[in-house]
Amino acid sequence: MTASQHMVRANGLRHRVLADGPADGELFVLLHGFPEGAESWTHQVDALARAGALAVAPDMRGYGLSDAPEGAEHYAMAQLVADVEGIVKSFGRERAHIAGHDWGAMVAWFFALEHPEMTSSLTALSVGHPAALAAAMADEDQRNRSRYIDLFLMEGKAEQVLEADGHRRLRAMLAPAIPPAVVEGFVRSLSRPGRLTAALNYYRANLSRESAWKGLQRDARVTAPTTLLWGDSDPALGRAQAEGTHRYVTGPFRLEVLEGAGHWLQFERPDEVALALTAALSK
Repeated sequence: MTASQHMVRANGLRHRVLADGPADGELFVLLHGFPEGAESWTHQVDALARAGALAVAPDMRGYGLSDAPEGAEHYAMAQLVADVEGIVKSFGRERAHIAGHDWGAMVAWFFALEHPEMTSSLTALSVGHPAALAAAMADEDQRNRSRYIDLFLMEGKAEQVLEADGHRRLRAMLAPAIPPAVVEGFVRSLSRPGRLTAALNYYRANLSRESAWKGLQRDARVTAPTTLLWGDSDPALGRAQAEGTHRYVTGPFRLEVLEGAGHWLQFERPDEVALALTAALSK
């Protein structure tokens, strides 16, 4: 099967999505992270479509061909959650299975917390429950892993560092786990005017001292059936936040540790990720 490209309107913005599968299949929305795009999920979209689901992977706001409003305030978590709600409804649905990786995982967690009635299942890659991640920041290991965020919060400086030498550091983040052609596509997309800033605004809108996830239920429990996939060689996200997640899920929960895997799980362990997603359909 080959995914088709569509433009849908959600939360006042145009979002480009890759979609595949039967129109009457259960909806599965797949959210990518930094610094990627919808193509992160190509293998899993195909697997879900073959399993009978309607799989939809959007370019998150600011990425790819989706709209990129100017200003960090437009990337606050409440807006990102509203985007997902709008995407689900744009396909004529009231519920969906939700999966996410990296920032997409964080949005997926908050979507499940804010809209339990719309969440058929939750599959998070790499990132545990936001409260578990916050608790893990008390540990020196996670603080050290998260030091890169200090740079990303520096407006102008982060862009300068990541754009230097032909976006060398941006490429280095993604290689060698992601195929070179895919890396070039992501880098080329973020090299357009304002797009790298839009991607960094996810950090600036939500991780600055002023943000603190305003108005959102960070410490609430997720009631949907939930799976967390975590690679034990992930340089950015440690074991404490993964193993602490079970405390914040009251629905059926499974932590799957992918031994030897790093951060880019859709590419490093494509079949295992696809299997976890298709298993969620039965829940």
